[in-house]
Amino acid sequence: MNCREKLQLAYQLAFHPPRLNEIWNRVENGTQSDIASLRDAADWAAALHQRLPEAPDVSARALKRLAGYQAASRLFRMATAVSRFRAVLGNRSEVPAEVPAWMVRDIALPPFGPAGRERAENTKQKCGHAK
Repeated sequence: MNCREKLQLAYQLAFHPPRLNEIWNRVENGTQSDIASLRDAADWAAALHQRLPEAPDVSARALKRLAGYQAASRLFRMATAVSRFRAVLGNRSEVPAEVPAWMVRDIALPPFGPAGRERAENTKQKCGHAK
């Protein structure tokens, strides 16, 4: 898993409940491969819930998207879920107080919930991918 894929996974673990649930189930069932990369991604996911950086080298658009993800994830207690998942993986490393600037990227997550599924279907129809 390269760095970009690991960062994408970290965003999904941090802010997309179905993805965290899916991977957590695979870990508990013993079917998840590449546990070392998963541990790193879980650490990064925990870092994504921390205070937003004040670094000037951060894209305003990416910062706004991350802030939106952080706010929406509070409804599902994702920060707590990620912390518990890290404990299941045996991660004991310190989580930084601030999101590292290099992690602030404009990464889109898959649609979530009924409204997200409708948007995804509408997008497929507009793009000519409808069944």
